[in-house]
Amino acid sequence: MKVKTKIQKAQEEGRPYWSFEYFPPKTQQGVQNLYDRMERMYRLGPEFIDITWNAGGTSSQLTSEIVSTAQSVYGLETVMHLTCTNMPKEKIDKALKDAKDCGCQNILALRGDPPRGQIEWEACENGFSYAIDLVRYIRSQYGDYFGICVAGYCEGHVDNPDKDDDLRRLKDKVDAGADFIVTQVFYDVDLFLDWVKKCRAIGITCPIIPGLLPIQNYNGFNRIVSLSKTIVPKFVCDALEPIKHDDAAVKEYGIKLAVEMIKKMYNNGISGFHFYTMNLERSTRLILEALQFVAPVEKVKPLPWCPSLSVKRKKENVRPIFWRNRIKSYVTRTEAWDEFPNGRWGDSRSPAFGELDGYGVSLKQTKQNALELWGCPNSLNDIYNIFGDLKTNTQSEGPNAVTWGVFPGKEIIQPTIVEAVSFMAWKDEAFELWNEWAKIYDPDSLSAKLISQIADNWYLINIVHNDFHDGSGIFRIFESDCVSELVEADR
Repeated sequence: MKVKTKIQKAQEEGRPYWSFEYFPPKTQQGVQNLYDRMERMYRLGPEFIDITWNAGGTSSQLTSEIVSTAQSVYGLETVMHLTCTNMPKEKIDKALKDAKDCGCQNILALRGDPPRGQIEWEACENGFSYAIDLVRYIRSQYGDYFGICVAGYCEGHVDNPDKDDDLRRLKDKVDAGADFIVTQVFYDVDLFLDWVKKCRAIGITCPIIPGLLPIQNYNGFNRIVSLSKTIVPKFVCDALEPIKHDDAAVKEYGIKLAVEMIKKMYNNGISGFHFYTMNLERSTRLILEALQFVAPVEKVKPLPWCPSLSVKRKKENVRPIFWRNRIKSYVTRTEAWDEFPNGRWGDSRSPAFGELDGYGVSLKQTKQNALELWGCPNSLNDIYNIFGDLKTNTQSEGPNAVTWGVFPGKEIIQPTIVEAVSFMAWKDEAFELWNEWAKIYDPDSLSAKLISQIADNWYLINIVHNDFHDGSGIFRIFESDCVSELVEADR
């Protein structure tokens, strides 16, 4: 079913509606756990879910696979993101065909972010330059089969300083065939409501759904608003400042803030809300519960499972029942096992593993800021000096146990877990950061060549020393003759 039909029904019934966004996890176990989470969260009654298309299209195949599985196996009404980045027409055609084949009838058409390693966005050969080109192409190829969503920027797109022109471009996308709009993240409700009035004034009549990102932790929040140049009201900054080192307190404030924002929008005629979940569960659930929006389980799931949306399985009414379908016990055991964002050092089984802020790997700096911070290194010593500025909050010269355990009849031991799948998931990002750093310099410059040489020829090594009684033990390997010889040879 097209999302615009579900939205229309909710509006006719005069009730609020909501939706959830997820991104493709970095590990296979994370993908499987995401399926469990999506199925569980569907009991919260979203009208739809959507799956992101990674910046640069690097996880495009996984996006298609998740959309197909969500639709056909789990029966979740799914919107597939589709971007212009690194996507020639033949790839667009395949993605749209795969979506139709699995029963997906909804596309979120985006221009997309610049490909990894590029500062500026540019179209690929035989590709599209703007989201409107993608909207027009989908309509020309599939007519009215797909419902199409586009992005709205209530603060104006970062690449367009003219806000009036940005608004006109949004109307052009709607006129080209878009059915509804989901906004980027914002925290200033008054600014959003004023922007909606401007949209209506120039003739945009389709549904506009605000995009909400509950604050999960202070550092991630800062990265996101800095990168997207999101306006943050002073009262939010003032509230976060005294609790910024308390992750639990920040998360609880994020829930409270989202509830207040939604109440204000709802009282001003906004009835639909889109949650950027970051593949996490608890905050979204608590927000919906606080608003008393959550639908009863029996209304969301008349069967013990979500009926398949695949054409071949629509009438399926018999399926083996496994222990995980016992809702209360399963939810209790699994809902909060990875409550906080995992980042690159968390549990690789988590659907949220690997994403600190949802934007993927990047320098998190503008070209100008990067040059001011790191200058133009022309030798390995310049590189060493950049990384030689050690900042730490430790108050002791002794060992600092990061993970530890207590076992019956034994002293405290401090095991360090090194997981191969976790290491492999983020080692690619580690090297990609070198490539992104090189891109801020002229390709023929000494700095670009030096940094690219490090990315191409150096190795990333993980060394673990578990004897926390011997605080300097891990450093002895670097003092051995063989290591010194290897270092000299590399130089």
